[in-house]
Amino acid sequence: MKIVVIEDERPAVENLVFELKLIEPLIEIVAVIASVKESTEWFNHHPQPDLVFMDIQLTDGLSFTIFNYCNITCPVIFISAYDKYLVEAFQFNSIDYLLKPVINTELAKAIKKYKNLEQHFSKNYNSVLEYLSSREKKKSRIIVKKGIEFQMIKMEDVAYFFTEHKIVFLVDKDNKKYITEKSNLTDLEEELDNKNFYRANRKFIINAGFIKRFKPFDRSKIVVELSLPLDEDIIISQENTSVFKKWINEI
Repeated sequence: MKIVVIEDERPAVENLVFELKLIEPLIEIVAVIASVKESTEWFNHHPQPDLVFMDIQLTDGLSFTIFNYCNITCPVIFISAYDKYLVEAFQFNSIDYLLKPVINTELAKAIKKYKNLEQHFSKNYNSVLEYLSSREKKKSRIIVKKGIEFQMIKMEDVAYFFTEHKIVFLVDKDNKKYITEKSNLTDLEEELDNKNFYRANRKFIINAGFIKRFKPFDRSKIVVELSLPLDEDIIISQENTSVFKKWINEI
């Protein structure tokens, strides 16, 4: 746990550090700062610590003013000889408020509170990451319609999608055509893995696994040939040729 101590009374600093080491031997005091000015300079040029112990009355003013000059995002435990700043302190990242002289038991409670909060937010942060990861997982199968029946097709077996008359069709590896439930390629594109599928133009989304070759076309455009026969060329516009080449190189 990396801690910054902001305190202008040397005995108070020594006592606080001594008590912290007794409570948590692995605590690292990364900085001891004595003024508003020095604190502002430190936070503007160093990474955030895990926790700050901050005396309220410093030699050049109240420590609350530090927040006006730099962005402190870590939790703060305020220390003061007076309780008159209690309400104001909790407007500035405060998780506790200790009165001088700081008692060991109260300090231990403050550290425990920090750990509980850290554990809580860490747990919830991981839950959020898991949720976002699950949201980012792309479709591995897609529902299509053949006649009056519905069936599932693996994405790896999809050669390409195309739109015609406001209907989105799917063509599989066997060159069979199906109707999808999507009304446009834009909505479909958001559900596809862009490592495998590429929006070639307004009409086609193609699967990289079925690209046979591509070559320059009409000077600055690209024509893509798939391993399946098509009735028309798939053209990459001049504006998108560099994006397409980059996509191909990253597959």
